Amino acid sequence: MHKETAVNTLIGQLLQQKGGAIVTIAPTATVYEAVKLMHDKGIGSVLILNAKGRLAGIFAERDALTRVLLAGKSAATEPVQNVMTRKVIVASPDMTVDDGMALMTANRVRHLPVLDKDQALVGIISIGDLVKFVSSEKDALIRNLENYIEGVL
Repeated sequence: MHKETAVNTLIGQLLQQKGGAIVTIAPTATVYEAVKLMHDKGIGSVLILNAKGRLAGIFAERDALTRVLLAGKSAATEPVQNVMTRKVIVASPDMTVDDGMALMTANRVRHLPVLDKDQALVGIISIGDLVKFVSSEKDALIRNLENYIEGVL
């Protein structure tokens, strides 16, 4: 008998619980606009979509630091498309939480856009989302065990 555990939960299920809010910006927006949007929304990355609405890249805090600030570029004038990460590591809704965590760890990324089988963007998960989910699942397990022990003793 297979018991559903936090790490076996599908990313699609996590997205349903979290909500599928996706924050995007145009490739021609400036780095300043992207950073301001991330600040205003309290997020660590923003997705860049092409003219067809498909994922073209991701721009994260790390990109702002390394590809803009340290490179001596102007955030006020530099288009985000010039400094975004183009090779985006993505997840699928049928991937498990454990698979998502392994993918993030192996690729040293903190955000995974989630694409369906047709490559359409359906959401984004962060390492914080995964840690929060696993932590809440473990808390529930501990409460259940405590209730069991109290009931038995």
